[in-house]
Amino acid sequence: MNTLFSLALIALTLSLGGCGQALFYQPQIATGGINSNFAEEFPSYSGDGRYLAFASERDGRRNIFLYDLQTNQLVNLPNLNRRDSSQDQPDLSETGRFIAYISTERGRQDVFVYDRERGRSQLLTVNLRGSVQNPTISGNGQQVAFQSNEQGQWNLMLVEVTF
Repeated sequence: MNTLFSLALIALTLSLGGCGQALFYQPQIATGGINSNFAEEFPSYSGDGRYLAFASERDGRRNIFLYDLQTNQLVNLPNLNRRDSSQDQPDLSETGRFIAYISTERGRQDVFVYDRERGRSQLLTVNLRGSVQNPTISGNGQQVAFQSNEQGQWNLMLVEVTF
């Protein structure tokens, strides 16, 4: 009987308290040009909240896109996406100037950092053997951490960016 009373009390508390609203919150699909008829994946906000980077196959191959949430427009990323490779798993610095990402440009997965001001990328895993995944960039864009299985298990790697 105590168990039944406890369950009833919990249900009443959730329906009357502030927690009840969180249980029924429904996320909304973003509008304004972010979404396409293809899967949009790996969203990453800039620290200042202005930009949203993501990966998509909307152009027929895996590319990285940057959306300006103030202007509600996609931002041009010259020299980032390449026709002969895929770009994936973006992560943004504080202001969105730098984007850490995975690319198959060299025929395997590597970690790169793209500088939007210069319109060019820097390869960070030139001598690394093994797979890489999940890059994340520091707020100032000067360090990138990612996972690598070069030593037989997934380990964290840290690399200084030297643009």
